[in-house]
Amino acid sequence: MNLFDVYPLNDITIVKAKGSYVWDDKGEQYLDLYGGHAVISIGHTHPHWVQRIQDQLEKIAFYSNSIHIPLQQQLADKLGKISGKIDYQLFLCNSGAEANENALKLASFHNGRKKIVAFTKSFHGRTSLAVAVTDNKNYLAPVNETDNAMFLPFNDTQALEDCFAKQGKEISSVIIEGIQGVGGINVADDSFLKKIRSLCDEHGALYIADSVQCGYGRSGKFFSHDFAGVNADIYTMAKGMGNGFPVAGILIAPHIKPKHFMLGTTFGGNHLACAAALAVLEVIEEEKLMGNAVMIGKYLRAELEGVPGIKNIRGRGLMIGFDVPEDLKDLKKNLLWNQKIFTGEAKPNVIRLLPSLALKKRDAEQFIDSIKEEIEILTAEKV
Repeated sequence: MNLFDVYPLNDITIVKAKGSYVWDDKGEQYLDLYGGHAVISIGHTHPHWVQRIQDQLEKIAFYSNSIHIPLQQQLADKLGKISGKIDYQLFLCNSGAEANENALKLASFHNGRKKIVAFTKSFHGRTSLAVAVTDNKNYLAPVNETDNAMFLPFNDTQALEDCFAKQGKEISSVIIEGIQGVGGINVADDSFLKKIRSLCDEHGALYIADSVQCGYGRSGKFFSHDFAGVNADIYTMAKGMGNGFPVAGILIAPHIKPKHFMLGTTFGGNHLACAAALAVLEVIEEEKLMGNAVMIGKYLRAELEGVPGIKNIRGRGLMIGFDVPEDLKDLKKNLLWNQKIFTGEAKPNVIRLLPSLALKKRDAEQFIDSIKEEIEILTAEKV
């Protein structure tokens, strides 16, 4: 049997990982500044995370949501404390797409409406509703097409106001990433998020804060939407929530009331997932990783401003992007193969940095030295 070939792969086999480093089957060491799509939040194989999962595995790994799972309430309590959303409700699931599916469905249950406002360059997942509000036709099968999804320009307040003026009573929800990841590290303006909040309040729609990639402390605040100083009705989470263990969830404002059977999941909130998620929060709190994200992120952005050739350095905390001109188009590839550094990309010309929130200063310095060296080489080759 062959694997279904949907991912272009680098010819590298990673067999070991620790902190911000990974090693391949030939013993080669790589600096990981991508964390498998922003998944590695506290560092690869963090000892507390490993111990938490191991201890739980020796007790019980799984039972369904037909019984009490006290770990779920422990996770809810810890999550409420660290996120500051103490009065919210938690529903646990398995992936970012599933979190967004449930958020969109819950909003429609709540107000009985169908229309969803999304934005250009958005990415919310590859499942039915999530992909319908994702701005990429390559991911959209005919069965996913719907007239209920409306796309507006990102950060365009006038377009948002015009849309609500015309269709406000039909709009169920507005879904927006606080910082677009796949779209190229585009930061939502604080004023734009405030406008979403006020228009949703005025028209009875729900504000869904997609925090799958930009949440869990990566921006320096627990949710990047918090920079705007307003609360969303629903926050979606995944990626860094489990540090590699599949776990996701939505935080739901107290005015949204639950009803039996409106949402459901087999694997969501299982014992191992909760153990992994609790370990992540404990490490974030104990090691003050949100503060580290702010400090190292500021250093990286400041240093990148002085690197010749690259443009438009942007982001918050340890979610950073910059544009690469055509004459440096091999930069990402050369960083990987020559410097042994993993980075991410967004088409057509953006390099994305999404390292562990525990990234050390010396590792950031190594990256800056390496990118300068590769740009110097590429520039010399063009002369």
